[in-house]
Amino acid sequence: MLVRLGALVFTALIGASATTGASAQDRRQNTPGEFDFYVLSLSWSPSFCEDAAERGNGGRSQQAQCGGSRPFSFVVHGLWPQYDHGFPEYCDRDSWLDRNVMTSMLDLMPAPGLIFNEWKKHGTCSGLGPRGYFETIRKARAAVKIPPEFIDLADPKTVSPDDVENAFIKANPGLPANAIAVTCNRTRLSEVRICMGKDLHFRGCDEIDRRACQRDQVTMPPVRGG
Repeated sequence: MLVRLGALVFTALIGASATTGASAQDRRQNTPGEFDFYVLSLSWSPSFCEDAAERGNGGRSQQAQCGGSRPFSFVVHGLWPQYDHGFPEYCDRDSWLDRNVMTSMLDLMPAPGLIFNEWKKHGTCSGLGPRGYFETIRKARAAVKIPPEFIDLADPKTVSPDDVENAFIKANPGLPANAIAVTCNRTRLSEVRICMGKDLHFRGCDEIDRRACQRDQVTMPPVRGG
């Protein structure tokens, strides 16, 4: 009897602890508009296309971005609401995106599937409507200057993540070193992620910075037609 009572008390305590933890996590979790900052994610399109080709991925998004003749360099992957620790996602799974809004973004985000997914997963957490969210993406992208050496890259380039960060910092006065992170896969540069407040001013984001690429060097494949 004592053993059983002890087990019941232990179970109750564990349950209370789990509930408390969940409550602490869920206080803002996935509540639209309640977040701390944005991450503007800029994907190096030539790396995406080479990765997709190696995987044999012939999906529509890959074809839209990689199958044409347009020379994409850095493209917008997304603008992601973030908490200082963690991030919200899929804040309204029933939300719908008008096709006209999608087509208006193809100059910055060259794949329809990407645009629809970014709205569903991240845009619904912004607290903005579809037009407001994608207008914010456009403003965020306009606030970041791409270093000139990466705009029409004609040949493969071997770089260190620090080199890329420093080039962006030089091209964007006021961008702190802890507000930018370069990501990579095993061999290639994948993305440059830049942290911005809700006012779209640069701001530090230590958690994002800690997830940066740890390789000494990575490759940037050339821009098609660069």
